[in-house]
Amino acid sequence: MNQIKLTLAALLGIACVTAIAQQGINPDDMDLHADACTNFFDYADGNWRQKNPIPDYMDRWSRRWQSGEVNKEHVRDILEDVSTRKDSAPGSAAQLSGDFYAACMNQGQADKLGVTPAEPLLKQVHDIKTRAQLQSTIAQLHRDGIFVPFSLSSGQDLHEPTMVIAHLGAAGLGLPDRDYYLKPEARFVDARAKYLIHVEKMFILAGKSPSAAKIAAKRVFDFEKRLALASLDNVALRDPTLQDHKMTFDALKKLTPGFNWTSYFDSAKLPEGDLNVTQPKFMQEVSHELQVAPLSQWRDYLEWQILHNNADGLSAPFVEENFAFYGKVLSGATEMKPRWKTCAETADQLLGDALGQAYVEKYFPPEAKARMQDMVKNILAAMHDRITGNDWMSDATRAKALEKLASFNTKIGYPDKWKDYHGIIIGRTSYWDDRIAAQRWAVQDDFGQIGKPVDRSRWGMTAPTSNAYYNPFLNEIVFPAGILQPPAFNVNVIDAVNYGAIGVVIGHEITHGFDDQGAQFDAEGRLSNWWTDEDHKKFEARGSCVAKQFDGYFIEPGIHHNGKLVLGESIADLGGAKLAYLAYEKSREGKGPEPTIDGFTPEQQFFLAWGQWRGDETRPEAQRTMVQGDPHPVAKFRVNGPLSNSPYFRAAFSCKPDAEMVRPDALRCDVW
Repeated sequence: MNQIKLTLAALLGIACVTAIAQQGINPDDMDLHADACTNFFDYADGNWRQKNPIPDYMDRWSRRWQSGEVNKEHVRDILEDVSTRKDSAPGSAAQLSGDFYAACMNQGQADKLGVTPAEPLLKQVHDIKTRAQLQSTIAQLHRDGIFVPFSLSSGQDLHEPTMVIAHLGAAGLGLPDRDYYLKPEARFVDARAKYLIHVEKMFILAGKSPSAAKIAAKRVFDFEKRLALASLDNVALRDPTLQDHKMTFDALKKLTPGFNWTSYFDSAKLPEGDLNVTQPKFMQEVSHELQVAPLSQWRDYLEWQILHNNADGLSAPFVEENFAFYGKVLSGATEMKPRWKTCAETADQLLGDALGQAYVEKYFPPEAKARMQDMVKNILAAMHDRITGNDWMSDATRAKALEKLASFNTKIGYPDKWKDYHGIIIGRTSYWDDRIAAQRWAVQDDFGQIGKPVDRSRWGMTAPTSNAYYNPFLNEIVFPAGILQPPAFNVNVIDAVNYGAIGVVIGHEITHGFDDQGAQFDAEGRLSNWWTDEDHKKFEARGSCVAKQFDGYFIEPGIHHNGKLVLGESIADLGGAKLAYLAYEKSREGKGPEPTIDGFTPEQQFFLAWGQWRGDETRPEAQRTMVQGDPHPVAKFRVNGPLSNSPYFRAAFSCKPDAEMVRPDALRCDVW
């Protein structure tokens, strides 16, 4: 059938576009032996998961993740083309991205060099004899993009959002978060033991004797554990008020007398203005360690962090050992990614705008952007209707919410202004050197924003990225071209399918502006309480319903989601599904209903599209890591959780009141 349509399209042109546009979801992906009202996750996408096991190098898999991998193939095609050119101008996008990719793909050269490329940095660490040298080395590592044991980056002033200031944050842990160092449960104890072995092996690869490596690994762990004890946990990190500690430069020096901030800021060419210290207790611990921790322990810690942060830039034994812990132990993957995938990912991460222009030209047609703009407009209108029509918000708070919604900025596809990477030197001799050069440029680019007015044209993701985000500081929603590909978005399917897939993503990002975090920022991106006390209590009660629902979702006996950790994403999923459905219904006014296809009504197609978009199969190891630190729930609960609260879902599939996919009215959650 598809071949016939393509042939007719070639013969009849526009007359056949309408036929192609009547495509719906893929019914072959569904498990029709399952019951939509019992477990929609299985019903919508179970057959696809059964026929498509997780690739050995992935920790999860679905059509969504498959699309992301296809996207990397597109990036690879661009990179392979530019890497073979001989006429690219020095410093051009083609030269930079092409040479970076060629150096990365030259595994033989990396293996020949071994640890040699890292030796200048390692030697600088080895030569530390004084506290002053220690601090100058930390500053150098930061300029090279290795932010340990703390980070410094640009960010908007939480109280003056038109200006950019420095933000100091916690960093420098080799395990995913503080709880991995502290919790007594067996999975954390096991991870700690395997982490020690991993650090030891990396030291041996770098040239230490087995006995010296064992001692150094223990010193690294002990050091990181002290940092972990001073860190906020993952739930606390979701509260922006707990990371709001604006202070003067002099106040920072008093808070952390063990560090020479004047020297650090001078070396980084940073202005000594007001800044935000996200975790003062952590920075006080860093200051304390700078004064009392043995220099030998600092040397071990910094050497480890150099190897850890850029392991993929070294020879195969380093790459393989890095994967053995972070890929196998923490994620459950059994095989490393093909080298080209790693190289394409890293090129996009570090030189994304050098790739983005070619990617957009080839894979993001203007009609796709126009259709996305129309969908965003409709879903924003649905949110306007929800705020206007809800019965729990006072007029005073409602006016502030509508003001914020009206101020939303939407970015679709690609930035209006591309980065030019001026001054960066990329060659084909050493992949390690290229990584450091690209990281160094990124740090300079970021530091260069500090002390200046906010540049609202900047993007937080590259155009080829298969993802989306909401930025509360800029009050913007951003959808890179990389996510606007099938199955999220397809110009050849009925509107119900697009609204059920990318439409819910759009609604999700809009709702983030009004989730438990986003609701703390006003229309200008200022951390500000714009709620009346009574309205905020009602809002928190609605959020508590969602948190309690997700507290009850277990990935295995004894391990369940932390409702407070996933609250923002779950509010966004709940709101996203509702807003997209209402927007879809509104979009059909004056047009009539879309057709039933393959026996499924357009309303059913909407929800099936969501179930298939989010239908990830996820390895148990990855689920355990997610439950511990990821603010996103695992896929099964991202599908079933929001829909079990939806009367529109219940009506679409004629679910009975006592069905598992129907939460009783007394327990049903509804925030927006």
